[in-house]
Amino acid sequence: MKIFDKTKPYNQLPPLPPKVEVETKKILLKTIKASRALGKLNGALINLPNPNLFLDTIHLREAKASSEIENIITTNDELFESMVADKKSTNPAAKEILSYKSALFTGLKEIEKKPFITTNLCIKLVQEIKLNTASIRTTPGTALQNEKGQVVYTPPSGEATIRKKMANIEKFINEDDRLDPLIKMAILHYQFEAIHPFSDGNGRTGRILLLLYLKLEGLLDIPAIYMSEYIINHKADYYKNLRQVTEKANWENYILYMLDMVEVTSLSVIAKLEQILQLMDELKEKIKSQKPKLYSKELLEIIFKLPYTKRKNLIDAQLGSPKTVGNYLIQLENLGILKSKKIGKEKIYINHQLMKILE
Repeated sequence: MKIFDKTKPYNQLPPLPPKVEVETKKILLKTIKASRALGKLNGALINLPNPNLFLDTIHLREAKASSEIENIITTNDELFESMVADKKSTNPAAKEILSYKSALFTGLKEIEKKPFITTNLCIKLVQEIKLNTASIRTTPGTALQNEKGQVVYTPPSGEATIRKKMANIEKFINEDDRLDPLIKMAILHYQFEAIHPFSDGNGRTGRILLLLYLKLEGLLDIPAIYMSEYIINHKADYYKNLRQVTEKANWENYILYMLDMVEVTSLSVIAKLEQILQLMDELKEKIKSQKPKLYSKELLEIIFKLPYTKRKNLIDAQLGSPKTVGNYLIQLENLGILKSKKIGKEKIYINHQLMKILE
């Protein structure tokens, strides 16, 4: 048996589908649990009064966690400020995270127009993440290193080889229906990461593909899930399981890990949604009892769309003139529902209780 050499380009990366049995008894049992949790999340999202209400916040949370895996780290405060404030952020990490969120949104729009995952879509995503004109790697010498600077993996080399392997992924995703979609999702993710088609941004592009795939397969109508947090919390296992597929063709442990990620994350998002909905009800009753004329469904939804808001958000929602909406925000602050903060010359209002749930 040929020994895998981590220092040489893995041009022999086997095509999909895998030649070994991937629907083992353990995997099938775990698939049932993961599918059930994901179905429960899908139902919870569909039954929300406004299913799109929390999308911005959830996508930002996913963008933040996915970027953190690549050591692009910022605080929630800096991130939400960068998104809401007029004053342009000088925080490079916040900019990268917002570009990731934008790329996710682009991906969702693209698959609505053309319901396929393609090499061109992946290129479009990485260009938006990196804000450049990146394409398939053409220069040799790419190697992945650990924190000690040791080479742990060398992906396939040569543009023609990489494009051929990406074409195989396309065929597997879009044409091969023999496997359960969640098992396919795990396999697709490994293969993309193993091909490592770009010079930078592969991890983040690969994690966006997970969300797009769930949407494409009809497993999550509203892609409100943040799976990257699971990877952060189990990072060593993530990389170990990826390596075991490469070096030992051990698909079982890796697929079980990915299925656990889907199950745990789905249940976590459901729990967060329940907390947020409970807070919304509490604040709704507080406004109605103490300032009945102030209450409107639209106003409540705006202060829950993101934890940070400002007058312009209320004006854009046609809730009144600058003076009127400014008065609304001041009243909400007086009720202890919002806290104001000056950023440059602008005043931003924070839904601090929502922020606490998100943290």
